[in-house]
Amino acid sequence: MSTIRAPEQNQDSAPSAETWSEDPFTSHVKFDGTSSVSPPFPTPGTFTITRLESTAGLHDRITRVSSVPALLVSISLKALPLHSYQVWVENKLVPTHRSFLPFQSNVIDFDSEPSCWAGKAFDYVHYTMPRVELDDIAADFGFGRVNSYRLSVVGDDLVLAQMTRSILPFIGRRDAPSLLALDQFSLILGAHLLQRYGVLQKIGKVSKGGLAPWQKRRAAELLRENLDGRIRLTEIARECALSVSHFARSFKETFGISTHQWLIRRRIEHAQELLRQTTTPMVDIAMQSGFGDQAAFTRTFRQVVGVSPGRWRRYHSTRAIGPDNLA
Repeated sequence: MSTIRAPEQNQDSAPSAETWSEDPFTSHVKFDGTSSVSPPFPTPGTFTITRLESTAGLHDRITRVSSVPALLVSISLKALPLHSYQVWVENKLVPTHRSFLPFQSNVIDFDSEPSCWAGKAFDYVHYTMPRVELDDIAADFGFGRVNSYRLSVVGDDLVLAQMTRSILPFIGRRDAPSLLALDQFSLILGAHLLQRYGVLQKIGKVSKGGLAPWQKRRAAELLRENLDGRIRLTEIARECALSVSHFARSFKETFGISTHQWLIRRRIEHAQELLRQTTTPMVDIAMQSGFGDQAAFTRTFRQVVGVSPGRWRRYHSTRAIGPDNLA
């Protein structure tokens, strides 16, 4: 029986596996199933997203363990017929009575040392959600520490399905979401896991209100200094003397949008200033505005502004003549 350790790095990776990852928190692993399965799960204690894909299935069941308390959330992207998929929890086989359809899910506590076997080709997205992050979110909602989560195998969860559809195109790509975007994603995922699967006990009122003036200034300062998004919510929250969940909710209360959305707007504003006042090539403007490449910059600029950056620059460079003279 093979073992997958999450989220820590296993040095004995199968030589047949192919891995794509542009950051330590998302990865896409492909393997042929002929050797032991040991894809990388780096950064202990941190939320991670891993897409694990096989064209051959598994010869033996694999066990997933974590060095820290965490939940394993698995979303199937490919159908698996009944009797071609099995799950063990605490070394006991979990009865399944139907095929595993695309975007159905498992939610299992790592403490139960879950094992699985798939006899046919499979494609999964796995989320590793540390319990400490879930406890932080629970406290912000006025709940005590969550001692247990309800097991779900081959479940229908429309929220998990939709969140996976939204993140799937970016897993393993060069223009993967920024760390801030992943942090925001993990908060939304964590809140859903708590509400649907957590055994909750209300202990107090939810603190409300936005950031204090000094917190607002400090948060904006840190975000402007990191236009590329390579800063964690934990860092900003710590500077504001708040928990991550409390900070994220207070930031949105103050600014009306999430930290990631706020950062995107500042990137676009910075890019517009460069487009209007300089002749800097588009690719350099993209990099100076915090985008990974020109394609990501152009796509985001069009989504926010409504036109391409090239057209926006031409318009603003000929405003004295009038937009009717644009080619």
